[in-house]
Amino acid sequence: MFRWLLIAPLLILVVLFALSNTAPVSLTLWPFDLAWQAPLAVAVLVIAGFFFLLGALIAWLSGLPARRRAHQLEGVVRTLERELGGLRAKTETEAEARRQQLPGPAA
Repeated sequence: MFRWLLIAPLLILVVLFALSNTAPVSLTLWPFDLAWQAPLAVAVLVIAGFFFLLGALIAWLSGLPARRRAHQLEGVVRTLERELGGLRAKTETEAEARRQQLPGPAA
């Protein structure tokens, strides 16, 4: 529900932008002899979408080292928890053995 409160106004703005900018524009790529005719809204939205995805890819790639390090540290934590469990069990058995060796209370 909350998601639609954010998405609906943005979607309305995109539709209004597309309907308001229907003039054809010619997009050319300088060193080549390529030309593309498209409505202004389509050209702007396609370019904006491309650069949005490029920015998302760059952000995702910049987070890779941190995710890799977190994954390695999760393995270290699992190893240490296993070792701690073994040490606790060993300590418990040693404490139980000491309790059995102590003489009972004098009556």
